[in-house]
Amino acid sequence: MAQAQAVAVSPIQKTGGDVAFAIGIVIILSVLFLPIPPFLIDIGLAFSIAFSVLILMVALWIQRPLDFSSFPTILLIATMIRLSLNIATTRVILAEGHEGYTAAGHVIGGFSQMVMSGDFVIGVIVFLILVVVNFVVITKGATRIAEVGARFTLDAIPGKQMSIDADLSAGLIDEKTAQNRRKELEQESSFYGSMDGASKFVRGDAIAGLIITAINIFGGIVIGYSRHDMPIGEAADVFTKLSVGDGLVSQIPALIVSLAAGLLVSRGGNTGSTNVAVIGQLSNYPKALFVAAGLMFLLAVVPGLPFLPFTILGGAMAFGGWFIPRQLEQQNLLVRQNEEQALLEVQNKEKDSVKNILHTAEIELCLGKHVSARLLGSHQELAFRVGKIRKKFATQYGFVVPEIKVTDDFAVPDKSYQIRIHGTAIAANELRVGEVMVVTGSGNKPSVMGEEIREPAFGLPAVSVVESLTEELKREGFHPIDNVSVVLTHLSEVIRNNLPQLLSYKDMKALLDRLDPEYRKLADEICSNHMSYSGLQAVLKLLLAERVSIRNLHLILEAVAELAPHLRKTEQIVEHVRIRMAQQLCGDMTDNGVLRVLRLGNRWDLAFHQALKRDPKGDVVEFDIEPALLEEFSEQATKVIRKHLDAGTRFVLVTAPDARPYIRMIIERLFATLPVISHVEIAKGVEIQILGSIS
Repeated sequence: MAQAQAVAVSPIQKTGGDVAFAIGIVIILSVLFLPIPPFLIDIGLAFSIAFSVLILMVALWIQRPLDFSSFPTILLIATMIRLSLNIATTRVILAEGHEGYTAAGHVIGGFSQMVMSGDFVIGVIVFLILVVVNFVVITKGATRIAEVGARFTLDAIPGKQMSIDADLSAGLIDEKTAQNRRKELEQESSFYGSMDGASKFVRGDAIAGLIITAINIFGGIVIGYSRHDMPIGEAADVFTKLSVGDGLVSQIPALIVSLAAGLLVSRGGNTGSTNVAVIGQLSNYPKALFVAAGLMFLLAVVPGLPFLPFTILGGAMAFGGWFIPRQLEQQNLLVRQNEEQALLEVQNKEKDSVKNILHTAEIELCLGKHVSARLLGSHQELAFRVGKIRKKFATQYGFVVPEIKVTDDFAVPDKSYQIRIHGTAIAANELRVGEVMVVTGSGNKPSVMGEEIREPAFGLPAVSVVESLTEELKREGFHPIDNVSVVLTHLSEVIRNNLPQLLSYKDMKALLDRLDPEYRKLADEICSNHMSYSGLQAVLKLLLAERVSIRNLHLILEAVAELAPHLRKTEQIVEHVRIRMAQQLCGDMTDNGVLRVLRLGNRWDLAFHQALKRDPKGDVVEFDIEPALLEEFSEQATKVIRKHLDAGTRFVLVTAPDARPYIRMIIERLFATLPVISHVEIAKGVEIQILGSIS
């Protein structure tokens, strides 16, 4: 029912085109049987020539062969038009040929006079040449190309169908696109199959034209001599000219249509009109034009050959070899400009879109107005050093931190800057523009005038001095720090303190994908049977939270694989991983090969041991310590640790294994950068220096 309605409202039905088409076919068939006056034959022959030229132009300008899929049908119609006109002209030539050269109409008479130049022998030779060119050269070649194209197209159908199904299954295309591609594939196979058969029409038409011409000549001479009492020579002259003129008028449209068929099937996989496919590809190689031009100039100076034609051709080719590359360069430049303009428009649209507003940078350094103006000349250096920071973190911690976005923000105070993680301001500081900073700690202070401040990254005592006194500070043995270094040092420390937040699930998957196949298989086995990928990410995050590098990811996976089948708690798995990585832990914490440690006193060892509440299996389930005792420990720990930190000593705090995570939670609120390890995490062979104890 739906199909009937679609047909009822189609444009063809509205305009009555289907009825007119049917009437046209009936007229072509009627010409085969009904006598046609000469003036109608002239109209029909002119229409045949115009129709063949139209077919050739369409074949030249279509973008791809499938766009002219109706060509086999049109070829059959054109062949029937020529054959019906051949029969009509044969009837008129044999019946009225004795009346003269225009008996079959002025089109045939005009062609006979123009092509034959009054001598029918010339006409016969030209006619035979046209038949040979059409039948042996163009038609035979087009037929072969159509046969091979049809065979290869049919052989390729299963593979193309599977490719479409694979793209659909992978989500690269939707169902509608897949249907369109299948339909196009069916049309392509049908088209090349039809072209294979349609090429036989052209060959048959050429043979029929040759036979009809021979019959016209022989029959006309017999009828003129026997029926109209014409001398044999006159009959031969008149009927040969009329027959050959009729053959020429038929063969010229046939040759044009054969050329159109050859152009169509020889296009192959080229897209675009024929002039683009042919002329464009020929002109893409200017060196070939120069070589051809050189050959033309060489032939021009050869004795006995005409100078002017070869010189003109050589000059034209040389000009083309010089002009075409410049034209192509201008076109490519215009294309690049258009692409850049389109990309800029897309970026502007994305910049102004709501989705872009919702997207936040993972790491962002926001500069105030005065700070940005001060660092404007150092932006290139700033970008270079930011890149070095990312490389340093990749080497030190085993994963690449996200891109660091440097922006100007009017919401930030003029002389300040902010460091944001996932859009949240984690740290901010006022930068003393035009001054340098000298970190003094608890040591001597410079003699020059300056203001006492705190270094933003570590909170150490420092002095801010005007930039003009830098050389004097260096003479006194101090190391002044410029504004860019202050900002980047602060940025590095903030990133180091927020490493767990910066290790995304995507980053973890990328790290696993870079492993050797055996370790990728181990990771898949762990995350398939014992824990999820998110659980493995949690293990890595807990390690990074204590600034433990995950660069040896294969060792971490081996340690996780040992304990994951037996334990589910992430914290317990992390403690086991730390023990397995004892060599790396101690290597990263030693100073000149010596591991300096600060111990807990016996009192605090006992206090923390009693604060651990265990279940019947012996596993720690709770940490319960009195607030007053916790406050006293914090005061004593701060006093001892601060003394060693102010002395510039690098050390670690050593505790019992079961209490280490809880002591770490207390210490990180007092000294975020101080490592806390257990006794079992000290690797064999490490030289230890005990600094003291908290007691």
